[in-house]
Amino acid sequence: MTEADPETTDALCLAVAAFDGRRADALLDAGADPLRPLPDGSTPLLRAVASGNAGVTVALLRHAEGRLTKEERTALLACARHWYETGAEAGLRLATGATGPVESRRFVDDFGVTEYNVITLGGMSVCDGHSAVLTRLEATFGLRRSFSDLLARALACADGKHADWWEAAAVLAERSDMEAWDATPALRSDTDPLRRRFAADLVWYFLIVDRPAPSGEGSWERRAFDVLLPWIAEETDPAVLASVLRGLNSVDDPRVEEVGLSLRTHPDPRVRVQVASTLNRTRYAYTHPEALEVLAALGRDLDARVRAGVCEVLYQFEGRCPAVADILAEFLDEKDQLVRIKAVSGLADADDPRCVEGARLIGPVDRADADGWLLDAAERYAQRRAAAAGS
Repeated sequence: MTEADPETTDALCLAVAAFDGRRADALLDAGADPLRPLPDGSTPLLRAVASGNAGVTVALLRHAEGRLTKEERTALLACARHWYETGAEAGLRLATGATGPVESRRFVDDFGVTEYNVITLGGMSVCDGHSAVLTRLEATFGLRRSFSDLLARALACADGKHADWWEAAAVLAERSDMEAWDATPALRSDTDPLRRRFAADLVWYFLIVDRPAPSGEGSWERRAFDVLLPWIAEETDPAVLASVLRGLNSVDDPRVEEVGLSLRTHPDPRVRVQVASTLNRTRYAYTHPEALEVLAALGRDLDARVRAGVCEVLYQFEGRCPAVADILAEFLDEKDQLVRIKAVSGLADADDPRCVEGARLIGPVDRADADGWLLDAAERYAQRRAAAAGS
């Protein structure tokens, strides 16, 4: 297919309408043009902006940014502002002319990081992430919003998992300047737990963005640790505490391990799910004498999110440790298929024969939407065994 192939463009528009970022990426790599004019006068990129899905918008924007004219940038910003100011539901009513109640469902993006509400009316659906889309477009086009503006956009959704929240935090952290950082102490001591949570998430984002701090300010990692460590002892809200602990998990300091161990029996699973990531390890061994005992206990936690968190940490562990394999084997009958897939992959990489039966328990998988490398782990194990037997 060539860049001008209308079939590729049609497929890209379908991916945009379905909020399918992975499919959109594949089509763009195959030559689909995000700026190809469409019969209604729009382009795939303009449709992505109207869709309210920031991830899909960013995917198309990456392939178009260097070719955008000033007029096209203005049109994209105007579209984003219209939907942001009007709102997803009211925007749909204007776009479709339909009346009656809307349908709403929760939608998790392709990478399982951010979430949206998908609003449907009159046969048309949009995500309610137009604030996130506008925030990303403004940042990409060099329009700087103040900290207070972006904080207000995040807090408007009152939802720490929503794309509006995360895009505001991401843009602030990507600046790597002191305006956002200097605002965190006041938020940290705010009586509103939602504001404290945004502060904790923002500190975490500073760490994962990993850009240099301003000259003379010290590393973000050291600054973050000095903020987050005492915060653990002070925080009373479980959701905020979980965010603070996640930030600490991104800091390389041995004291993080003891903090995690002290919270291993916390009553809230959102906190316990972070504990497995606090335990220090090399690629091949856990260093704390209680680490495997704690991981085994968390692997039997009553909350599925905690068990999934343990599996996430252990399936990539490269040590040939029988105790780790035993923990992974307990996940083979988990209800969550992805947990079962990762448990099988971890067992296969550890050359544990239980991966063979585990692979049978995975059940039917749509390989078009799955990670083929993970799915083929048991087959690779079998091939290694066959090669060893024949040598």
